[in-house]
Amino acid sequence: MSGILAGKRILVTGVLTDASIAFHAAKVAQEEGADVILTGFGRLSLVERIAKRLPKPAPVIEVDVTNQEHLDSLADRIREHQGEGASLDGIVHSIAFGPQGVFNFLEAEWEDVGTAVHVSAYSLKSLTMACLPLMERGGSVVGLTFDAQFAWPKYDWMGIAKAALESTNRYLARDLGAKNIRCNLVSAGPLRSMAAKSIPGFEELADVWNHRAPIGWDLSDPEPTGRGVVGLLSDFFPKTTGEILHVDGGVHMMGA
Repeated sequence: MSGILAGKRILVTGVLTDASIAFHAAKVAQEEGADVILTGFGRLSLVERIAKRLPKPAPVIEVDVTNQEHLDSLADRIREHQGEGASLDGIVHSIAFGPQGVFNFLEAEWEDVGTAVHVSAYSLKSLTMACLPLMERGGSVVGLTFDAQFAWPKYDWMGIAKAALESTNRYLARDLGAKNIRCNLVSAGPLRSMAAKSIPGFEELADVWNHRAPIGWDLSDPEPTGRGVVGLLSDFFPKTTGEILHVDGGVHMMGA
């Protein structure tokens, strides 16, 4: 099969619905020739059902990124699906979570903030290290962020967790460059997804894009972001690492 990911094996996390960025990254990756494995946590039957909407079948592996046993066994479980010569060429990290308490900046308690940072930022490092034994040829790690340069309305400690994710990406890029592993992020504009439903005041946050995106932005279309992810997974960015690619309709560069 031809395509910019022809012959590559990609692990995609975070597929919950067919409206998620992760689903569209997996879909475009398959269309571009990749062999895709999905991970899910908790509601595996839901992920398996959504996986059937992809162009090709994709196995689903359970991974809780806060569970060290899951991480320690991940490479072996991937080998079970791929057989002899198992390997990975890319990882899509589309994992973020914050308890409701993190959306009140002044009142949030560390227990909630710590959970958000663990799941949303530290997991980029822990997931990548769990997959490292399968990436002897090098590869590409791509995560999803929401521009952490600014204090956004209602986003509060999740914004800080994303800032931690962005810094984690830079340190991963530094330490894994010698293994020919590139680490980059896609900074996406807001999308009406499962994650968005957990953010109080999401519509107020998203309304910024209705007025400030020079090329326009569709809150219901994750495909442009999925394409950005696949571009970074491909060999078309062989010397790009530690970078943040904005797929946000241009809002990131607009002045007040």
